[in-house]
Amino acid sequence: MPKGPRIYIDYACYHIITRGNQRQKVFMCDDDYEKYLYIVKKAKKKYKVRIYAYCLMPNHIHMLLEVAPVRNMSKFMQWVNRGYTAYFNTHHRKVGHLWQGRFKGKPILKGDYLIQCATYIETNPLRANMVSNMADYRWSSYKQRCLEVKPGDLLDDYGGHY
Repeated sequence: MPKGPRIYIDYACYHIITRGNQRQKVFMCDDDYEKYLYIVKKAKKKYKVRIYAYCLMPNHIHMLLEVAPVRNMSKFMQWVNRGYTAYFNTHHRKVGHLWQGRFKGKPILKGDYLIQCATYIETNPLRANMVSNMADYRWSSYKQRCLEVKPGDLLDDYGGHY
């Protein structure tokens, strides 16, 4: 049964989750993580997306983002997922689908829950027993957001949204 159209809320942030097909790994090596982040940076500029938190897990991705206009969220995710799939399939000599259906996007109202959601996203590796210290996980926004390490150009400031 096909899914219905997405419902978007203007001026809301979204917790985005996208999973590997059949929960397979979508990142096999450091180059994969780096390529995904590179594609996200390009798409961020193209679609005017603000990214407040992210975590790349071996078989899924979490992002906390805001898009204006909000209808560009699907275009942003489609561009990122298609670009990464093309890279992944070529780089790892695979064919077919990489992602398990459409991404999930849960609206997050700005306020205290925005910070809680960012923390939830960034602590995924801790809950999965992949690290014992959040600062040890390279593929999340934790160090940049919480420890102010290497600002980079992927994360945006909350700008007083919380």
